[in-house]
Amino acid sequence: MKIIAFTGMPASGKSEAVQLAKDKGIPVIRMGDMVWEETKRQGKPLDDKNVGDVAHSMREKHGMNIWAKRTVEKIRSLKKSPLLVIDGVRNMEEIEYFKKELGMEFLVIAIDAPDELRRKRAISRGRTDDSKNLKDLEERDKREIRWGLQKVIANADIIIPNNGSLEDFKKQVLTVFKKL
Repeated sequence: MKIIAFTGMPASGKSEAVQLAKDKGIPVIRMGDMVWEETKRQGKPLDDKNVGDVAHSMREKHGMNIWAKRTVEKIRSLKKSPLLVIDGVRNMEEIEYFKKELGMEFLVIAIDAPDELRRKRAISRGRTDDSKNLKDLEERDKREIRWGLQKVIANADIIIPNNGSLEDFKKQVLTVFKKL
């Protein structure tokens, strides 16, 4: 099995890339779903603050790879597939855990978009865990950088820029899928 792990700053375009994988019939595991499940389990509403607090506190309590551990459990419950996409890798500890536990070909693809464009997207897309406030968006960026996201992006196997049209971005992602 080959695993593609998408990474990138919030609102960089990961969800668009992941949707293309789904459209091609590639199974997708979204790490954020594990955080959302835990946030709900703790009885908290799904908003940026709660989701971020749960993600952070669980990392502090159980280690930086807690969400990778929960993701691997989910992967093992799926039917075998020649290709799988993981959405939302945030740190090198997660990547190391995936490689160790799954022992498969593991490719990290970073989606890169300018800060101003990402923030406009986050404000306009309307996801429940997105803030509508620039200060909160900047805090979310800082939080994810503290987890090690920039190192993951810098060490990605492939970086796909997302600074043009949605159509151009989709073409780039599909070209990468074809090569795989």
